[in-house]
Amino acid sequence: MDKELEAKVEQKVKEILDRELEAKWNHYLAEKSEANKCAIIASKGSMDWAYPPLILGAAASAMEMDTSIFFTFYGLDIIHKEKHKKLKVPSIANPAMPVSIPNMVGMLPGMTSMATMMMKSWMGKANVMSIPDLIEACFDGGVKMIGCQMTMDVMGVKREELFDEIEVGGAAAFLGFASGANLNLFI
Repeated sequence: MDKELEAKVEQKVKEILDRELEAKWNHYLAEKSEANKCAIIASKGSMDWAYPPLILGAAASAMEMDTSIFFTFYGLDIIHKEKHKKLKVPSIANPAMPVSIPNMVGMLPGMTSMATMMMKSWMGKANVMSIPDLIEACFDGGVKMIGCQMTMDVMGVKREELFDEIEVGGAAAFLGFASGANLNLFI
């Protein structure tokens, strides 16, 4: 084969390979963006358990992930118009607290209030947003927040008791989203 023909063949092969590579890369990016989802289940309603799903949800949203948080059982308190402002930190049976409180002392009246004040103080000193501010950040960031319909029925929670922006759905609605998520978290 002469040099000119060989150069034309090489150029044509390069063009074909470049087109194929670009098509594969675009397909990969499209799949990646579709799978760039974060699904979080919030199942507990104390103050110390409200922070993780809200912080992770807001962060995932800021990272441009399609994010949903499913609030079930006591986690519904986090999205309750009134209860979210009154979340407490239990002082009993909480061995991870920075200040060790024996269960006998933790049972005394006022200890839950003291533990709650301590946590609010720690969070404030560390410039961590409050629960209401984190909820607002999630709403602003487009986090889809879903209240569990079955839990609402079981616990007698009415739709109007939850924030207006909250969606209400069953486990199947959340699982439909979570099945396509590349990151699933249970808190």
